[in-house]
Amino acid sequence: MRGLGLAAAAILVASALPAVAGPPYLTDDAEPTELGHWEVYNFVIATHTPGETDGETGMDLNFGAAPNLQLTAVIPLAFQDWDRAGAGSMEFAAKYKFLHQADGGWTPDLAVFPRLFTPASSDRFGSTRFSLLLPIWAQKDWGKWSVFGGGGYTINPGPDQRDFWQGGVGVSRTLGDNWSLGGEVFWQGAASIGAHDFTAVNVGASYKLSDRWTLMGSLGPALDGDRADGAYDVYAALEATF
Repeated sequence: MRGLGLAAAAILVASALPAVAGPPYLTDDAEPTELGHWEVYNFVIATHTPGETDGETGMDLNFGAAPNLQLTAVIPLAFQDWDRAGAGSMEFAAKYKFLHQADGGWTPDLAVFPRLFTPASSDRFGSTRFSLLLPIWAQKDWGKWSVFGGGGYTINPGPDQRDFWQGGVGVSRTLGDNWSLGGEVFWQGAASIGAHDFTAVNVGASYKLSDRWTLMGSLGPALDGDRADGAYDVYAALEATF
């Protein structure tokens, strides 16, 4: 089950938050960071099973580098049961939105978001080889409601490792000027020989503390083909925008 927590951490990536998608969810959206602006998530993600808690903490940096283009870097510190820690897999990515939703129509936003994962410091904290995720994400907004989802294929080389698919769908709703609530279902194929697919069902929320700071989190059961009882994943972050 340790691999489940690290896999969930590896695929958490940054995105904009117009109607809350991407953080605090595993499922991403199609909205890049606004041109010339930064979004920085100070995050912790963990998977807990009876007697063990593993995960990552770190910074998720996003910059609007050009119209419709977001550049992302994730710098994590991985931990096992709170008493062992090491450098996790860093992530470098670029999100490009190539289709824009139309008001009053059914056309969604669509974006590609390829991301490169660097080797972790030890196989305790993730893969010790480079891997590459090639996804496409969609989003459609109706007033205070937003539906987002998609997925992609991960090239995951190395002994006993497997390439795999992943994907998810989520919905969120803004409540007033500060609150947003939502939920998702996310699935990922087995990343190594002998591992299992896993499914996460999360509920999430965000609260805007000020024009610059937003507090967010999500929580839900993490299920795989080996142990389906007593496991859950949690994500929490403080987002800064400027």
